[in-house]
Amino acid sequence: MATTFERILKGGTVVNQDGAGLRDIGIAGGRIAAIGTLDPSSAGEVIDCSGLTIMPGVIDSQVHFREPGAEHKEDLETGSRAAVLGGVTCVFEMPNTNPLTTSEEALADKVRRGRHRMHCDFAFWVGGTRENAADVAELERLPAAAGIKVFMGSSTGSLLVEDDAGVAEILKRTRRRAAFHSEDEFRLRDRLGERIENDPRSHPVWRDEIAALQCTQRLVRIAEETGARIHVLHISTAEEIEFLAGHKRNATCEATPHHLTMTADDYERLGTRLQMNPPVREACHRDGVWRGIADGVVDVLGSDHAPHTLEEKAKPYPQSPSGMTGVQTLVPIMLDHVANNRLSLARFVDLTSAGPQRIFGLAKKGRVALGYDADFTIVDLKREATITNDWIGSRSQWTPYDGKRVTGWPVGTFVRGRKVMWDGEIVEGAQGEPAEFVETLSPRG
Repeated sequence: MATTFERILKGGTVVNQDGAGLRDIGIAGGRIAAIGTLDPSSAGEVIDCSGLTIMPGVIDSQVHFREPGAEHKEDLETGSRAAVLGGVTCVFEMPNTNPLTTSEEALADKVRRGRHRMHCDFAFWVGGTRENAADVAELERLPAAAGIKVFMGSSTGSLLVEDDAGVAEILKRTRRRAAFHSEDEFRLRDRLGERIENDPRSHPVWRDEIAALQCTQRLVRIAEETGARIHVLHISTAEEIEFLAGHKRNATCEATPHHLTMTADDYERLGTRLQMNPPVREACHRDGVWRGIADGVVDVLGSDHAPHTLEEKAKPYPQSPSGMTGVQTLVPIMLDHVANNRLSLARFVDLTSAGPQRIFGLAKKGRVALGYDADFTIVDLKREATITNDWIGSRSQWTPYDGKRVTGWPVGTFVRGRKVMWDGEIVEGAQGEPAEFVETLSPRG
């Protein structure tokens, strides 16, 4: 019999937009070519997925891979290695590198660095600034651009547009969905005195819930005045969830595993390793973000993977930098919430594949459907495992979840039909390609 498929994923439970069921998947030319009951003899390779769950490839739309400029913490190869070890098939990388990703040349340089060096597919956010505001309409339409990203509150790097007029100048020119770090810089400056030397517990006191809510309220008002679409990253407060529930006309938002899993009590145990912007807060805010998940206010999950070395994190607060690893632990941490009945598997799939596809307009990704890229995250929902620093593929090689026991584990990562990771090992060389977006497709020649 002639070979019809390059590979068949055999006997797994496929979870997708139409529910869950036992199905085989045939792969040809990097695309999904058949779904159903398939003859094993029609494929060059058959991969037994019995007892495993096959999901659309997980898309992490917020990572910081630090290249160029801070490769001692991470680079595009090591960050993407961590991604596929954790079951992530596509990432959107952030612009606060050195040099900043704020020009066509800087974006093209990142694409060149990433192509066939990254293990997963990728896109890059372009930083919005006062200097390039007039050009954002062109910048957001460049190949591999995820869109425009704006920092309204200072974080790692020097990107910052804190005032309403500056944000409006950017938003009145965007046509794609623009992403925002939403903390009110003016309030952060006024409250610098709230930081207590060598006490990271004061971090959420300084960068308080009012700074987050005020900025999100300002941002939504500007977006409504300009008719722009916005995406509020890493929601950390119950008040923002309540506010955004009434402003879904043009605003989407993201939650992160650390804001859903940890609380301010964990500063005692983790110290500056828990330090993030916006901060991990009291349990009432964690529970508020979970309400946003349950009520459908939250559109996507993103890791906000932002590595620093342990030596840098060991500096006394507030000299210590904000950020932690996260891309590799997104899947197991959230599957553990599934195992504990905090989250349904269908909602997890919506937040990590269908949601990113829907709000960012990814082409050929986000679903298990004929003609789509054969991107899959294959997991064992029953496997119990312990997350350890030794497992982390990031160059920084640490995780705030070191020692955490979880139920649910990534077993395989497929990117455009290639078996990139299987059972904890990278099994194919890096072949990552830029993701495509329906709003920026170029004509075929």
